[in-house]
Amino acid sequence: MDVYREAMRYLESQRVPVEAETEVLEEDVFQEEAVSCFLSPFQAESIDFPETPTFHSPEEMLERKLVVLKGILESEEVYLRELEALLMPMKALWASAGTSQPVLSCRQVQTVFYQVPELRDMHQSFYSGLKARLSAHCQTDRSPVEGREMSLTECELMVGDLFLKMVNQIGLYRGFIENYEEAVEVVRKCTQSDPRFRTLAESMMSNNGADKARTKYTFEALLYKPLDRVTKTTLVLHDLLKTTPMEHGDYIALQEALRLSRSFLSGVNESSRCKREVTLSHGMRRQLMRDGFVVDVSDGERSLRHIFLYTDLLLCTRFKHATKGKQDQYRFCWYLPLAGLKLCWVADQERSSDAQLRLDAIRTKMYLLRQQLEQQAKGSRGMILAARSRKKLEQMELMLLIHSPVYRLELHSPSGKSHALLLSSLYELEEWRRAIHKLTKDNIETVPPDLLTLTSACVKLRMTQQPPLQSTNAEDKDSLCGTLSVAIHSACGLQQPTSVYVCVEVDGYEFYDKQAQTHSSVHSLNPHWDQELSFQVDKAQNLRVLCVSQSDRQDDTVLGKTNLKLESKSLNKRWRRETLQLGQVELTLSLKYSPHPLDLPSPAAQQQRVFCVPIETVAQQQGVLVPHVVRCCVEEVERRGMGEIGIYRISGNTREINMLKAAFNSSLREAVTRLRSAEVNAVSGVLKLYIRELPEPLLPTELFQSLARTLDIQDIDSRLVSMLSLLQSCPDANRHTFLYLLRHLQRVSERQDINKMSLMNLATVFGPSLLRPPVAGLGHDGPALDISQEVVLQVQVVFSYLQCKNLPEYQISLPHDTEPEDETTHM
Repeated sequence: MDVYREAMRYLESQRVPVEAETEVLEEDVFQEEAVSCFLSPFQAESIDFPETPTFHSPEEMLERKLVVLKGILESEEVYLRELEALLMPMKALWASAGTSQPVLSCRQVQTVFYQVPELRDMHQSFYSGLKARLSAHCQTDRSPVEGREMSLTECELMVGDLFLKMVNQIGLYRGFIENYEEAVEVVRKCTQSDPRFRTLAESMMSNNGADKARTKYTFEALLYKPLDRVTKTTLVLHDLLKTTPMEHGDYIALQEALRLSRSFLSGVNESSRCKREVTLSHGMRRQLMRDGFVVDVSDGERSLRHIFLYTDLLLCTRFKHATKGKQDQYRFCWYLPLAGLKLCWVADQERSSDAQLRLDAIRTKMYLLRQQLEQQAKGSRGMILAARSRKKLEQMELMLLIHSPVYRLELHSPSGKSHALLLSSLYELEEWRRAIHKLTKDNIETVPPDLLTLTSACVKLRMTQQPPLQSTNAEDKDSLCGTLSVAIHSACGLQQPTSVYVCVEVDGYEFYDKQAQTHSSVHSLNPHWDQELSFQVDKAQNLRVLCVSQSDRQDDTVLGKTNLKLESKSLNKRWRRETLQLGQVELTLSLKYSPHPLDLPSPAAQQQRVFCVPIETVAQQQGVLVPHVVRCCVEEVERRGMGEIGIYRISGNTREINMLKAAFNSSLREAVTRLRSAEVNAVSGVLKLYIRELPEPLLPTELFQSLARTLDIQDIDSRLVSMLSLLQSCPDANRHTFLYLLRHLQRVSERQDINKMSLMNLATVFGPSLLRPPVAGLGHDGPALDISQEVVLQVQVVFSYLQCKNLPEYQISLPHDTEPEDETTHM
């Protein structure tokens, strides 16, 4: 039955006078342009078109392009039916407007349907043209010229001009957008005040095509459809361009259409910034500053929430997906006024074994689903299987998003209310913290909000459409897949000496850990780490780096952060040095990248032990020449133990030493944190214990006899030349660590007037550990020595080395060689 007649009969049944139907020209109906005080920001959201993998031949790309075009055609058909459903009551309402008892006034009808007929005509023209060309193309494919294969050029399907024509008319949406809020306001008011309009507004129907089923919509949900549609235009064009070979005749036209579409949305976003606000008391404005998805912790339970930061309050909502024909909704959870709000952030403690096992299982399932997606066969059956796998992958990512965050942002209100938000990224946490802190400093008055209205407006105000899932992002051929290594060297530019660590994050699929941190440096204006961090990455495009100061008395403070774009063409297996500006801090690091397929994720591996392990093995694992345990202990002793009487001679607490040893065997970061607060003699004790428990001493056993013979050389200079020559034959890690330790001990002895530790005293302490005699019967061909003679030789050799004033230079880390042209500076 004709919906116009249905609407007319309904109005008549309610005793609403209706003028006889007259021919109303749609272009004459909408004369005035309503001015809106509100605008929904436009951000691209996911669209239900199949993902576009990378193809290797134009034929495969064109086959995929045809699938995408058919999807676009089906989507356009649905959208046109929705526009028709929205327009169906327009004539009846317009006819009623001229009577003594109108449902809507002329101005209200004009406002509600502003620009909708023009949008319908524009998309109808596009739909008809696209349908005709697809039909013609399919007929050509079914009846090729007999006896001759068609060339790629002959079977090209040209649609670029259709998209370019539609995008050139996309400006029609601007009028609709600017009028949208006023139209919704009219619908809401009339729905509440007029039962005749309420019945009409809550039961609008749309046919579902061939199956003749009908979908029920609300008036407001249909009004939202054009806003939802225009945000997807750019994504549609992006997908289409990716399936079009560069040499295809459509490529230039589609590229221009994409540029125009992006430009339009960018302009709309720019003009909407000052419109995402609401008036408060005393002429103040409530404006949305930021929104996004976080994990809310309540009574120990984790829940994914969408939070909205306004100029005067923080609103937490629960997102509810729309059922068919309805609009997305948000449910209120809680809100906190910003005035007087206190913030602090901490990193959660180690995950429990059960939580870690759950995360490992999720990552393994994600990896297998990802492999399935890449192996899905083409064709309709393959597309269905791929859609199912992609849906499961999204579900796994959502579970990981909820259970993996470790950074806690705590919010404390003066009223006593507190909430905690969890985030996976320290970079994002810092952006939220700064945004909230900036607003709390202004001491903004919080006007008690209308929570229902504020929550209802979230669907239009939101700038973030969906959780940050990698599976919903478009594939990028320049993204990284393989091993990314980051060597953190040093920093400068600190305003005062402080203990600093560097946090590095990568994006992409979270099959493996996407974040790592260096150990904390000693208090210094120019901290050094020379620590290598390694990541297994899949589809990584960004590297985020943060410099964080650590203090025992207050929360850690982010000194600066930056985001570095990763490009596979500019990274390779050679180290590339970068200088990054993180606020006032200048950080030097090196990058290298080795592309390769990723293996199945294994359970989180424990850090490899460092005690009782050959020093060459530890150095190789850490990518250094001087193991971190040696460097960290030396730095800590030099920071606060140089004036300690009997340093290295007086033993520390055995229990504390063993705790530090266990920490170094499990987590370098935890060990360094404990080192900072440990008693200094325990720190020196850990260093002595490490050297003593080396399976092979720093000075190899086979050099014992040769070094002992050098002591017979009477001329001191000649003796040192011979001893340094023998030292050059040591493995690199042994030699550089030994030289590093000698320099440290020389600096300790320079304070012997305070600490009472002369070179001889230090040689007595370290000699037996640094040099050991060979075991009898294992290649020992020298004269037998009693233990007292051995100790004397060990002490004398180390003492001779300590006396040398021109020791060779040592290196702490492996050289990160770069070509001169590979060195870049990012400011």
